Amino acid sequence: MPETSTTPESAAVDRPELRKILQEMVDSGFLGVTLRVNTPEGEWTGAAGLAERDGTATPPVDGHIRVGSNTKTFTAALALLLVTEGVLELDAPVAKTLTDYELDDRITLRMLLQHTSGVFNFTGEIYEDGTFVPGVPFQGKEWVEGRFKSYAPEELARLALSKPARFEPGADWSYANTNYTLVRLLIAKATGRPFADEMRRLVLDPLELTGTSVPEGATDLPEPHAHAYYRYEDGGTERTVDVTRQDPSWISTGGDMVSTTADLRTFITALVTGRLVPADLLAEMLTTHPKAGYGLGVFVQEPVPGVQVVTHNGGIAGHGALMFTTKDGATTLTAGLNYTDDKDLSMSGPFQKAVADLLPAVFGGGRSTEPQA
Repeated sequence: MPETSTTPESAAVDRPELRKILQEMVDSGFLGVTLRVNTPEGEWTGAAGLAERDGTATPPVDGHIRVGSNTKTFTAALALLLVTEGVLELDAPVAKTLTDYELDDRITLRMLLQHTSGVFNFTGEIYEDGTFVPGVPFQGKEWVEGRFKSYAPEELARLALSKPARFEPGADWSYANTNYTLVRLLIAKATGRPFADEMRRLVLDPLELTGTSVPEGATDLPEPHAHAYYRYEDGGTERTVDVTRQDPSWISTGGDMVSTTADLRTFITALVTGRLVPADLLAEMLTTHPKAGYGLGVFVQEPVPGVQVVTHNGGIAGHGALMFTTKDGATTLTAGLNYTDDKDLSMSGPFQKAVADLLPAVFGGGRSTEPQA
């Protein structure tokens, strides 16, 4: 397996402790990892492991990755920009606009962005007693064989809304991909334009995020990219398949976007420094729910004593992305992961340990608290 490597740009800022953590991540089971760290002293980038199971190259540091639930942060920023344009209102009932759905008229845009609407999660719900109620297939042989199936966001919303609500609107907090699919539908209905077009107009083009996209049915990742894999059982035989190509419409705005570590860094820095969302709405975004430390599309955490970070991480079938920044944008950590996923989510433990090791190394001394994904 290749040694951990760093790019020429990082040579002036030697970070042996980060190279060590990257190699430990590969040793723990990740196929490949890329890391980008920006501090007032400069930028450090590194890669470890493999871009492809049968290859020899490390993952491309500037490669494209499926960023999973980081999509939610992009979507929340877009929604707030439409609030500034007067197209959307944070505390107005979304049912006034989304009239084709049987939505509780107490649900607001704020509740959708903060996961307090109570709507059923269309990828399935696990209740407090351990009961699991399935939704759209996203694991196992069924998902692998159907990974090129196309889902309309309207279909996912109707599936979720056909199930009993988890709680009364505003009464609790529960993470649900449905919330952000409803935001996608709300944006398209309120503007009269496709969600992807609005994302390009207000977020991607102004920030020149040329490596970031909403797939819109595209199954391929732009080059360069590392490969993602999925392991499943078929008639008693374990199979591992390359799932880099897939139609991510099954997750919709819950996690379908593609980006790069450089673009994630540019985006989250612009967000927290007020270059993207106005100060008053940024303050709303960073006001968190006490149950989860979740604001509007972001977590706010204190991974080391005295240092608050704004973050959202994401994973989708063998690809993952990390995105962390201090509130002033001075120090950022973004990363891309490629690995072999499975129904048991066996990489979740190594993922949590890796983040717990990276955060104190990047943001200061001390032990980190376990992060929310």
